[in-house]
Amino acid sequence: MSPVRLIASRIFIALLVAIALVYAGDFISVRVRMRHPKPNDPFETVTALRILAIPQKDGKTEFSVDVQQPQQTGVCVHSLFPQSGAPPCWYLKRQFAQPIPMTIFRFSNR
Repeated sequence: MSPVRLIASRIFIALLVAIALVYAGDFISVRVRMRHPKPNDPFETVTALRILAIPQKDGKTEFSVDVQQPQQTGVCVHSLFPQSGAPPCWYLKRQFAQPIPMTIFRFSNR
């Protein structure tokens, strides 16, 4: 095996071990906090407005609150990775902050 390949494989293995250790630490942290829960720790319920991004004919985008379902709610966990079937709060809050893109289909009566 060439020295470059040996170094690359060792770096790859070290990276995998580091990621596994970070995930294990995150997992243990959530489990410990689940045994001693506090309000909104480790799980939190996030509520946000559902904002729709509606494209206009002139190429601009109009933003409005969804009339049928104005709020969206989700449960998240305070961690780096998804744990216990819940997404991390940093990811869910970022997803809720993005407007929902709408597509307008035009049908012709031919």
